[in-house]
Amino acid sequence: MSHEVYIVGVGMTPTGKFADTSLHQLTATAVRAALADAGATARDVDMACFSNVAASYLQGQHMVAGQVVLRDLGILGVPIINVENACASASTAFWLACQSVRSGSADMALAVGAEKLFHADRAKSFEVFGGGFDVTRQNELLAYLARLNQAAGVPMEEGASSERSIFMDIYAALAVNHMQRHGLTQRQLAVVASKNHAHSVHNPLAQYRRPWSVDEVLAGRAITYPLTLPMCAPIGDGAAAVLVCNAAGLQRLPGATPVAVLACELVSGLPRSDDDAAQAITHRAALAAYECAGLGPADVDVAEVHDATAFGEVLQTEALGFCAPGDGGRFAESGATSLGGSLPVNVSGGLESKGHPIGATGLMQIGELTQQLRGRAGPRQVDGARVALAENGGGFIENEEAVACVTLLGTARPGRA
Repeated sequence: MSHEVYIVGVGMTPTGKFADTSLHQLTATAVRAALADAGATARDVDMACFSNVAASYLQGQHMVAGQVVLRDLGILGVPIINVENACASASTAFWLACQSVRSGSADMALAVGAEKLFHADRAKSFEVFGGGFDVTRQNELLAYLARLNQAAGVPMEEGASSERSIFMDIYAALAVNHMQRHGLTQRQLAVVASKNHAHSVHNPLAQYRRPWSVDEVLAGRAITYPLTLPMCAPIGDGAAAVLVCNAAGLQRLPGATPVAVLACELVSGLPRSDDDAAQAITHRAALAAYECAGLGPADVDVAEVHDATAFGEVLQTEALGFCAPGDGGRFAESGATSLGGSLPVNVSGGLESKGHPIGATGLMQIGELTQQLRGRAGPRQVDGARVALAENGGGFIENEEAVACVTLLGTARPGRA
């Protein structure tokens, strides 16, 4: 049995505020594009994983969302798995699809994520994020964030604003802790945000496509120190789909342009001290992915990481081994992560400008990197990209994400299978 896994089709919608577009319509656009990209039909799909977080709370679709939205597309009768794993839901759906074709239980599997996050009541949209941690221990979480802020001499605002999710408070507290321990500066965070907004100018699917200078980012509306508005990912509606197959499935798609899945590792958090970087969740996922692929950080040509805030990118570039622990801010400031740098990160514009439709985000990362490895990314193409990495995390328990997924993709070998 072959254990090889290939991406053969990707499809994405733009991310934005689509009040008159239903979850069904977003899903249909992404799935039809992915199938067309592969030269496949709905009848070729042996199983599907549908990723969504907010439909229960915001649209009242409490159950069987995948069966509901995929039925009219002709994907029915086969196993359909509904996936919720916070902001890592889409990459979890991708992991499940890869596991299915790797095991041989399916020759072709579809991972699709779709989200309708915009609501007339903005506070209701932000409330979705309020379930991304242990709600029975919310007071413990708030006390932990307060300790981080107090240690850095930064007063924590009382309560969470209706104009932001609690995760902005989490990222802000982690950022000030990093500033205290490693010398990270607010200006370095602005460098990250400015870089990602500059990348987004070249991405027609991005929610926001205006460039921001570093000084403009610093002068942006304060969210919660040290974060300003352009450093934070906007919520959005959107969908993405990825079709994967094994060697047997690939033989049925002579017109496909495959990309190899070199590794896809999904892990959950462990109890650890704040200064134990070796046990950090993303670092463990990255080590597992590198070992599976027989590669290391130096082999990566382009990466998409979970920059729900600019600090998220700083944190993850360190955890992925792209730079030393504590050096993420200086790494960005060096220009290394910009398009044309030694390791471009978030050339799609990242979540900060592309938007963050929770249940679709991880698959949007995979879609972007697939096109990079195919050489089809247009003005944001990374020259000679042969190995790509996606990192997608979600939730928060104790002092880190609840779940993290790291995926390595590579140009498919000659011979296709």
